[in-house]
Amino acid sequence: MYRYSDFDRHFIRQRAAQFRDQLERHLRGELSDDDFRPLRLQNGWYIQRHAPMLRVAIPYGEVSSRQLRTLARVAREFDRVTTGPFAGQGGVGHFTTRQNIQFNWIPLARAADVMDALAEADLHGIQTSGNCIRNITTDALAGIAPDEEVDPRPYCELLRQWSTLHPEFAFLPRKFKIAVTGAPNDRAAIAWHDIGLQLHRNAQGQVGFRVRVGGGMGRTPMIGPVIADFVPWSEIVRYLEAIVRVYNAYGRRDNLYKARIKILVKAQGQAFIDAVQAEFEALQRDDTLGAALRLSDAALARVQAMFEPPREWLATAAHTDATPPPTDTAWRRWRDRQVQATRWPGVVAVTLSLKRPGQAPGDVTDAQLDAAADLAERFSAGEARVTHEQNLLLPWVREVDLPALWQAARAAGMASPNRGTLADLIACPGGDLCALANARTTPLALQVLQRYQDPEELEALGDLALHVSGCMNSCGHHHSGHIGVLGVDKDGSEWYQLTLGGSDGQTAHGPARPGRVVGPAFAADEIGDALQAVLDTYLEARQPGERFIDTLQRVGLAPFRAATDAVRRSTAIESVEA
Repeated sequence: MYRYSDFDRHFIRQRAAQFRDQLERHLRGELSDDDFRPLRLQNGWYIQRHAPMLRVAIPYGEVSSRQLRTLARVAREFDRVTTGPFAGQGGVGHFTTRQNIQFNWIPLARAADVMDALAEADLHGIQTSGNCIRNITTDALAGIAPDEEVDPRPYCELLRQWSTLHPEFAFLPRKFKIAVTGAPNDRAAIAWHDIGLQLHRNAQGQVGFRVRVGGGMGRTPMIGPVIADFVPWSEIVRYLEAIVRVYNAYGRRDNLYKARIKILVKAQGQAFIDAVQAEFEALQRDDTLGAALRLSDAALARVQAMFEPPREWLATAAHTDATPPPTDTAWRRWRDRQVQATRWPGVVAVTLSLKRPGQAPGDVTDAQLDAAADLAERFSAGEARVTHEQNLLLPWVREVDLPALWQAARAAGMASPNRGTLADLIACPGGDLCALANARTTPLALQVLQRYQDPEELEALGDLALHVSGCMNSCGHHHSGHIGVLGVDKDGSEWYQLTLGGSDGQTAHGPARPGRVVGPAFAADEIGDALQAVLDTYLEARQPGERFIDTLQRVGLAPFRAATDAVRRSTAIESVEA
């Protein structure tokens, strides 16, 4: 993983010191709430429904065992409510779909102490909120995937260095998200981002980027169109500078719901592309700024050296697979679901599931964070990665260590064989914590995790992506779920809209696309039955070996709508009879 330089460490420590000064002036009354708000936001501090919320950046999802222990310490020592109506809350981190972690119960008065603790472990909250360029995400298998053409992580780091505290892009019309992949199989959902970048090689073997702009979820889900098929890697920062300049100049600031770049791209079409090209060419002619934005071979080599694989660790990887006896069904299930091949001989990647009954998807306690640190240190050269699906992945596991890792992960409660199944659902924190949410997501998530625990039943259902959001901001990515659930408010009550057929863009799921709505919303006591009706319809209609997404494409929405309408009518009848 990336190794911080002395400059990096000095930078985040100075930032933490600056935030401490800002916070102390605010607490003394010298900075008003309005003046302090943009300062805390650009350091990752929100004010949520009940308490402050801190979002910690985990660039490109890579996190060390040392950093995991620091996050455990934050959960244990700072994220605690000891008195008042919420006493007993806290001690839990929440991994998000954008490879960050959030804490929801840290008193604002202790915020500077938290930032100091994070800085000591090379962690921070810089630009995890606010109208700026946010954490740059990538494929959790970056640098190890067998199908990868180019490792995207060094380019992500160069983009992070360019975008962090950029003087012109600190107050964009709206938040701005960039995702990068280096493989033809898009595991980073790039089409759903403000800018999506796909590294590939042209016919001459040169490395460049296919550039998408204007993707996003929210009230108007859009797939980002390709505006350039090949931008040479050395020109990518200059090209992105042109894109964000055009957005900053012409993006709407008069309407919060129309401020994202996707609205500008849709409204302007080719005129937007032409404006970007004109700005790009103007930067090329600028002898000072244009030259500074061009990446050099030396700059790339410097950063690539920071991502050297753990060669001593890899050198000890054997080429044999010492597995338990094949009669051990639980082992085989875990290996089939949680273990993925890498391009390194004798080394595999293993997903630690953060989906289990009794805890919301992506939630981890301080003890579980410590346990994950121990597993990373013992089995993965001290490195873990946060996945888009709100799990942790160990990227450097020696095959001969798999049996021991399985036993250790089981003891830590992270060995559920559910990757890619219904029980591997994505969900945002919802109305229990978020001030923006219209409905809670945790009750439905817990219901699903409690109901669908039988490994045989999950395997019978096959690969199935369930995504749950508590509001139209779509933090649970409901638009891209094979089954999506959106919480909505109706006269102060919680209701849930169901969508089917979405895709994040992975090859197996088809092109990125939003799901289609299945009739009116369901009441809170109906949505679980509606989900079951969808699954029953799939099992009845599917052909041998057919996945949910394929059955839906073949038979269409009608039979699923009829089944869920029956749930709604049944509930209405029961209500009348009662």
